Amino acid sequence: MRRTQTVHTRHQSLEIWQSQWATEFRVAGAVHASFHRRRFLTGLAWDLIAAGALLGAKDQPRSVLMLGLAGGTAFRVLRHLVPDCRLTAIDIDPEIIGLAREHMDLEALGIEVVIGDAYPWLAANQRTFDVVIDDIYLAGKTDVFRPRAWDPALLEQLRRAVAPGGVLAVNLVTGAGHRAMQSLTRRVLCDAFPVVRSLTSAAAMNEVLVAGAAVATRRRLAPYADAFADWRDRDYWQRLEVRRIA
Repeated sequence: MRRTQTVHTRHQSLEIWQSQWATEFRVAGAVHASFHRRRFLTGLAWDLIAAGALLGAKDQPRSVLMLGLAGGTAFRVLRHLVPDCRLTAIDIDPEIIGLAREHMDLEALGIEVVIGDAYPWLAANQRTFDVVIDDIYLAGKTDVFRPRAWDPALLEQLRRAVAPGGVLAVNLVTGAGHRAMQSLTRRVLCDAFPVVRSLTSAAAMNEVLVAGAAVATRRRLAPYADAFADWRDRDYWQRLEVRRIA
């Protein structure tokens, strides 16, 4: 894989890395989105996000909202696993959406894409979704960061967007510099929801927390492994870990 382009959008500096079969968008030295023409999973955060969306009360979600789309990597997995699901995404950066359409076949996923700041959109939103995914990160000079701290208004807006029986999934970067936000988010969600489960994998520097009135266990995920033709996808899927947060 080699770097083919550097793009400076209004919100981030983005490197495009490509090989014959794959494309990556890299921001601040980290992979920001990934696309492979033959495979779906990466062993990284997007696998966790997609798996977390399958843990609500319904066996399969009928609607998913993602706050922060970028290249649409997790939605590509969900479109493959739940082809009839309605996918909606909010993203502040129109240029990265354009690059994803050009290099990552984003248009083929049939996503309703809204360009704008997710927080004002969420405050005005009256719709509900079986799954709401909060994956809002902005790029700093050396690392990514969440642009808004937890507050009662934000939590209520997220809860209001979750349909009965649905779940809220929050993607968290882990490691040095992110532990305080990770611990705070765990406490906020555990105080607000009856059940919170953590999804992790060995290679991902992320944790996805899935919260709701009921959140399924890892057993829900097992049958989906058969949906992947490539053995590497099946291996990544089977390595996902799910545990309850007390």
